[in-house]
Amino acid sequence: MEEGIRYRGKNYTLREINEIREIVLAYRDRSRRFISQEICRRWGWRQPNGVLKDMICRGLLLQLEARGFVELPPRKQHPPNPLLRHPRPAAVELDQTPIECKLSDLRPMELLQVRGTGFQKLYNSLIDQYHYLRYTRPVGEHLEYLALVQGRVVACLGWCSAPRHIGCRDRYIGWSKEQRQRNLSLILINTRFLILPWVKVPHLASHLLGLNVRRISQDWQKVYGHEVVWLETFVDPERGFLGTCYKAANWIYLGKTTGRGKDDHTHKVNRSLKMVFGYPLRRAFRQVLCA
Repeated sequence: MEEGIRYRGKNYTLREINEIREIVLAYRDRSRRFISQEICRRWGWRQPNGVLKDMICRGLLLQLEARGFVELPPRKQHPPNPLLRHPRPAAVELDQTPIECKLSDLRPMELLQVRGTGFQKLYNSLIDQYHYLRYTRPVGEHLEYLALVQGRVVACLGWCSAPRHIGCRDRYIGWSKEQRQRNLSLILINTRFLILPWVKVPHLASHLLGLNVRRISQDWQKVYGHEVVWLETFVDPERGFLGTCYKAANWIYLGKTTGRGKDDHTHKVNRSLKMVFGYPLRRAFRQVLCA
């Protein structure tokens, strides 16, 4: 039998696994959900907003069972997994009359946070129709925005929890592995940024980034109960993108990804190398992230 296992970037020792085994045996008559939540309570596994990290713990339990470390109680329910078969967002028709003007002519401009509102379906639909990556269901904490001018949508922006490891970002911040694991929730990645194709307004993209940057931490605090101090994004030069709007909005070029993905074990390039840009929301961001 193995000495321990590695799951989601963390090593679990035999002592920790034995503690999990004892909890599983003590609650054999309870559900898997109860067991995972009990482990979270004992180990203090909580998100910054206080919610138990139940799904992460559930995944760890399944890994342990697959490798013969524990025997979980039988499933009491078999709910469908919404991530396996999730229908594409329904198409929404919008007024596509071209908007071609100066940035100063776009007044008033409103940035609307749509998570948990009736505008979420509109955001999902526009991303799915007009963004080259289409719409995919975000994992972890996330917020989405619509930019409106005189009631018309001109752009969409999406943010979510950051990847746990990006080499050039980690070197720029200068934090240790333990500091990164502890403070990663203070970083967001801009996963989607779409200017609708019939909108042709110079400098609009960098202006919208500036508007969003000024309020993102406050919005995150309201929804998830914690601030954020660093933003980042990927730009794919193989698709002809150069990060021009991020540069114009004073984002910092950090380097390129390795092109291997977060779960790579082959050390071989298997995807395009992305440019990485970052933006600090505090001057003392390093002190916060390395605390």
